[in-house]
Amino acid sequence: MSEVDHQLVKRFRQEAGDRISEQRRLDQAANRLAMSSEDERQFARAIIAQILEEYARSEITTGRTPPDAHAEEAYAAAVHAALFGVGRLQPLLDDPEVENIDINGCDQVFVGYADGREQQAEAVAESDEELVELIQVLGAYSGLSSRPFDSANPQLDLRLPDGSRLSAVMDVTRRPALSIRRARLGKVFLSDLVGNYTLTPELGSFLAAAILARKNVMIAGATNAGKTTLLRALANVIPPHERLITVERALELGLDQFPELHPNVVAFEERLPNSEGLGAITMAELVRRSLRMNPSRVIVGEVLGDEIVTMLNAMSQGNDGSLSTIHANSSGEVFNRISTYALQARERLPVEASQMLVAGAIDFVVFVQRRNDYQRGGTLHRVVTSIREVNGVDGRVLSSEVFAEGPDGVAMPHAPIACLDELLANGYQPTGVWR
Repeated sequence: MSEVDHQLVKRFRQEAGDRISEQRRLDQAANRLAMSSEDERQFARAIIAQILEEYARSEITTGRTPPDAHAEEAYAAAVHAALFGVGRLQPLLDDPEVENIDINGCDQVFVGYADGREQQAEAVAESDEELVELIQVLGAYSGLSSRPFDSANPQLDLRLPDGSRLSAVMDVTRRPALSIRRARLGKVFLSDLVGNYTLTPELGSFLAAAILARKNVMIAGATNAGKTTLLRALANVIPPHERLITVERALELGLDQFPELHPNVVAFEERLPNSEGLGAITMAELVRRSLRMNPSRVIVGEVLGDEIVTMLNAMSQGNDGSLSTIHANSSGEVFNRISTYALQARERLPVEASQMLVAGAIDFVVFVQRRNDYQRGGTLHRVVTSIREVNGVDGRVLSSEVFAEGPDGVAMPHAPIACLDELLANGYQPTGVWR
């Protein structure tokens, strides 16, 4: 028996869920401590084994062949994934080579691999309704608060237990659709990015020195360019004694998951309004709140709107060493993108004012690009191609491209660095080659 019957998995999941709920009720009635998350998972494994044993006995009693040991193991994994994981998506998330999963309805599943391949995969649910139900379960248990997914709330963004990012929509498309971007590098360091050619050794040395010198860094790039991975690597340069406050729309950075690297972290997550439109806590409000919590550095996972003014104010008022990411198509475009967000913010900053704010807040813009490297067999990889240093303002932000893309596609030293002495004092080892 090579494949599991997903209708059986659904039935076993319902039975296991009912028994776990009953045990919770009994524990509460007896005033016993509630099971921890790990205890509940272990209890579920025992319950699943019991259910599978009962099913095997019933099959024998009726003269049918019960599942063999291999099939029982597959059923147990599938039921456990349905209870605590992501159901039939779990095998794809368990594959270390899977990078992206795009689903346009339950049976239209497209998988992108790290080497650039794209393939269509098996259905992840029996129906679109079951797919919506799966997303609703994930929304209820991922993140810091329940995130509804229904006709009144047709959009959902969240972080899966393995760190992957999920974005789902319904009712604005013919069929429910979701995209999952895998977090293939959780605990990542600049040395890892040098090793996979995202950075040259000199760029790694430069960025580490910039973080230690408490420079404010904005990471820019297109969708899926590797901005968050680079942000994690930069954050892991920060000394462990510093107190970090992270602000995100959906928890993704996970710096608080590694206390050996960052023991003092508070992770903020934007809260969406409830069904009555109340209780929302915006990114801008969270950035303001973070400044009252004694941060050494504030890290904003992704700037997409009105939080930009609050964040830039924080960067220019003594919170040196802050980090954030932003969508842009080049390092030079970042300043105009920020001005656009500032115009849309509550403060309605005019372009001139926003450019002055940028010049006083940001030290470096790092641009990372996703490209297909045909010289290495057509494999996809990410690479930092540009770094700009902000030099001041004269009606617009003045900047110099201190690292620019060379003929071979690698960022090379391109212009003198104004704060070179500070970087040298923090370990930067330049080549001294200017083009």
